Amino acid sequence: MSETAVVHESYSFACMRCGHGWEQSYEIEHHVDAQGHEFVQYVVNGRVVPSPLSRPTCANCDNHLVRIMRPGRVASAREAAQHHRTPSAGPARAGEAGEAGEHHHWHLSDLLHPFQRRAS
Repeated sequence: MSETAVVHESYSFACMRCGHGWEQSYEIEHHVDAQGHEFVQYVVNGRVVPSPLSRPTCANCDNHLVRIMRPGRVASAREAAQHHRTPSAGPARAGEAGEAGEHHHWHLSDLLHPFQRRAS
């Protein structure tokens, strides 16, 4: 078996069930076995892992309804959420809104709404 080429690829993932989003980079190793057949291995941190394109699994809820996107989508969504904060429902308490260092909870599934199919 010989290694023929290594390609670096990154993907963004979003679970359509729980809204968990993550990004992962892979080393994609192209090999040729002893019989001359080509095969590919995906490697993360030195460990061979399943292809993220075959059946991705959400690390948060173990669901397989996962959207795969180009790299940087999760990071850009998080950045956009930090810059564009939507007020929460209900009355605001004194000193609650707009304080520096406040924690903002959001769901990636809210940001993916435009990508979901619309009902006819």
